[in-house]
Amino acid sequence: MFLRTVKAAGGKGVQHEYVRLVEAYRENGKNKQRVVCHLGRKDLLAAHLDALVRLLGGNQPRGGAGVTAGAVRATGAWDWGPMLVARMLWRDLGLATILDRLGGRSREDGVALSERALVLVTNRLCAPTSEHGLARWLETDFVCDREGRRWMPRWRADKERRSRLPRVRVEFRQLKQWYRTLDQLHARQSQIERELYLRLRDLFSLHVDVVFYDVTSTYFEGAGPPLLGAHGYSRDGKPRNRQVLVGVVMVDGWPIAHHVFRGNVRDAKTVGQVLTDLEQRFGLRRVVFVGDRGMVTLDNLKLLRSREQGYVVGLNRRRRENVYRYIERATGAWTECPLGIAAREMEKPPRTHVQEVAADEPGVRIFIVKSEERAGYETAQRLKAMERVRLQLERLTRRVEQGKLKAADKIGAAAARTLSRYHGYRYYDWELKDGRFRFFEHPVNLKREQAYEGKYVIQTEEKDLTPVQAVSIYKDLSEVERAFCHLKDVIEMRPIYHQTDKRVEAHIFVASLAFLLHRAIEKKLKAAGQDLSATEALQVLRTVRVVDLALGAGKTKRCVTRGTARAAQVLNALSVTELEPPPPVGGRMTVT
Repeated sequence: MFLRTVKAAGGKGVQHEYVRLVEAYRENGKNKQRVVCHLGRKDLLAAHLDALVRLLGGNQPRGGAGVTAGAVRATGAWDWGPMLVARMLWRDLGLATILDRLGGRSREDGVALSERALVLVTNRLCAPTSEHGLARWLETDFVCDREGRRWMPRWRADKERRSRLPRVRVEFRQLKQWYRTLDQLHARQSQIERELYLRLRDLFSLHVDVVFYDVTSTYFEGAGPPLLGAHGYSRDGKPRNRQVLVGVVMVDGWPIAHHVFRGNVRDAKTVGQVLTDLEQRFGLRRVVFVGDRGMVTLDNLKLLRSREQGYVVGLNRRRRENVYRYIERATGAWTECPLGIAAREMEKPPRTHVQEVAADEPGVRIFIVKSEERAGYETAQRLKAMERVRLQLERLTRRVEQGKLKAADKIGAAAARTLSRYHGYRYYDWELKDGRFRFFEHPVNLKREQAYEGKYVIQTEEKDLTPVQAVSIYKDLSEVERAFCHLKDVIEMRPIYHQTDKRVEAHIFVASLAFLLHRAIEKKLKAAGQDLSATEALQVLRTVRVVDLALGAGKTKRCVTRGTARAAQVLNALSVTELEPPPPVGGRMTVT
């Protein structure tokens, strides 16, 4: 074995040299080398380099005492990369400064709210779990505060668990500290979101003239909180579970605010509260509100007009009779829309066209959008459904012809059941004449379904908006839909076990802050041209680890592994150059 030095750029133009312990070996007749351990920066190891060289050469250190080959061993190793990146983003986005200014500390050890909140948010980002499961994560990851003190889990003794609440493995004192952190975050949520919005606006020059809004639901295990928890329309397929409604407001792809509503509130009923909050808390008096079909009600349109707010909304094709009339009016020239990033990468990119048609109301503008990709999907789905219904109607025809079904009312009931499956009433009709059952393509409904395929309708009252701009703005609403995907599937906002309203709101707030970091990682990776999602990047970063070495004679050394080549690419894209955790201050190595 031998020592090798590698140069790497540090912060502010400084270049560091790192020392690696390398082993040479022979495999399949070839000479190869592998890195056994990353020992750390050369300048910090300078005092030990001579002893290490002599050790590798098989010689004892001067004086016959010191490090021996058998004494060098790794005493601990923890994942560090995800926490390293989260800490950098926490600082760069201004969250550390905002929380420090708003105050809040632990009663037990005086640790700042900013440090404790970072632990909860990073856990939600990397390994979502409850406050009970947080202790397991602290054992596998190197999580430290700004003073270099490592957070340690506090486990209950087996004797204590047998006496009271045996399922709770973590000491109550530590659990209460994390719950108190949630309470402190909840009390400052409104101020944090406002100051964070101002910080994002200045950092990234946000275009705040267009605001995107959408809602989703998330369910509870158990009874849920007394006020917020209620049975409503479940997007999770859990109608028996109580739930809450969560709304997210986004600007330029950044989440700036979220709202928690009672679980049985209709989507459209949340719009008024959101508009008031945008005006009062964020000072956004004139914006273009972008929402999906669930937000479009006459009351909401009146509200937007009364507040002189603009809007771009999609119209539900089946619940609004005038939508079909609008589609029939699209007989003029179509304008082609620019291809999206994903479409440009396809061999035969699908095209999107738009056309403005006359509206039924003065001042209202209607755009009919025709998407080749959407048309292909919807046509295929219709043909599949029609084939399934046709086969069932043919079986029904044979039963009638064979005399197995004779009564007219029973034949009608069987036909109704068949057409209720796969939306068969949209495609077929039937008749019973002289005892003969006959089915055929519906002369009205099928024509309407074919007209709908590949088309959607956008409504606005913005006079200066071109048809292509309207399509682009409405397509950007998918950013909010992806936001919910990350909130619920990546960040794992669900399921929620808290039983009080404030703790539920605080839990969702932590998830929204974790999503903010997730979005920051994705944006940085995209800007650097890296073909990695934020979730994949966080997984790759786990190869960057903190390793503690025992050198013998009571001497120890902490070093950081460089990780894989892909981890190095991610760190470079995120502009992370300094991998060492902060050195402990004041001799205290841990905090609980």
